[in-house]
Amino acid sequence: MGQEGQMFEKVKPYLGAIALRFASAGMSIISKAALNQGMNQLVTIVYRYSIGAIVVAPFAFVLDRKIRPKMTLRIFGKILLLGLLEPVIAQSLIYSGTKYTTATFATAMCNILPAFAFLMAWICRMEKVNIRRLRSQAKILGTLVTVGGAMMMTLLKGPMLNLPWTKENHIPHSYSTLANKQEPVKAAIVITISSICSSAFTILLAHTIRSYPAELTLTTFICLAGAVESTILALAFEWNNPAAWALHADSILLAALYGGIISSGIAYYIQGVVVKLKGPVFVTAFNPLSMVVVAVISSFIFAERLRLGRVIGAAVIITGLYLVLWGKSKDQLPLKVGNDELPTSHQNSATTNQQQLPKPDAPTAASNSSA
Repeated sequence: MGQEGQMFEKVKPYLGAIALRFASAGMSIISKAALNQGMNQLVTIVYRYSIGAIVVAPFAFVLDRKIRPKMTLRIFGKILLLGLLEPVIAQSLIYSGTKYTTATFATAMCNILPAFAFLMAWICRMEKVNIRRLRSQAKILGTLVTVGGAMMMTLLKGPMLNLPWTKENHIPHSYSTLANKQEPVKAAIVITISSICSSAFTILLAHTIRSYPAELTLTTFICLAGAVESTILALAFEWNNPAAWALHADSILLAALYGGIISSGIAYYIQGVVVKLKGPVFVTAFNPLSMVVVAVISSFIFAERLRLGRVIGAAVIITGLYLVLWGKSKDQLPLKVGNDELPTSHQNSATTNQQQLPKPDAPTAASNSSA
């Protein structure tokens, strides 16, 4: 592999994690617009994950043909649980939370997800923490700072930032009416539960992808499981409401298409690759980037008013993000073993392998026999 190829392999997880955050930001904006138009969240989830499964399935069939492991009952159970945690529970709750507040507030509250993911990974022994090591202290402090920044965005208001494009006469009447019906406390509770489910999904995905390393096929199965499970739930609640299943050329259709193709199909595949390379905490650590993107775009589209307290909270969250990433980067410092380089997470195994190698001055049985 050339130098350019090695450089791409190093930056690939970072590019993937950043792409996930931009995709998530786009989903937040589109979902808020669709909710303002009266989107039925349960039905949209059905369409979203059905589209995701249909789009990814052909690629999975062709590209994963040689690496697809055998399906077992244990893996099948994990896929069903993955489909329940993220597509059904987490997505339903995040739509409900967004309905009660602004897109910026909802995305900001999702920044507590890295903290839950870090704690779950620590409990599951997927994240090594040594309180005496500086890198572990940075990850813990960064997690706490990130949560603190999210709380600042929630609680602090401060003076209004009068941006030229957020004048009162630019606010659509439907959006301004909905803004008066915000329930931030209820939204915060619902989004917190959603973040816990999303964190559990990321941890379980990391476990599942070890035994089923075909990312495209796994993505297809997760979308299919989410589509089936959400259909059961939607039919239970909307059985006597056929109008809820109708689609028109509006933001609701866009939410289903974008969510199915980008946020479910492509995003789940990228998330699986990044989790496989860097672990679940690394993926969730980039969540604050979505908040910054959504805050800027929402000020244009929905004329959301930015307050100084939320801007300060965003800066604190980004500081926490960099602390976590710095700690994670120190976990990946290379250790030379012969001509190869191994990350520090493999130091123990490398040392064990070195101890098992025969010493130069002690000929092996094979060399004696050949002599």
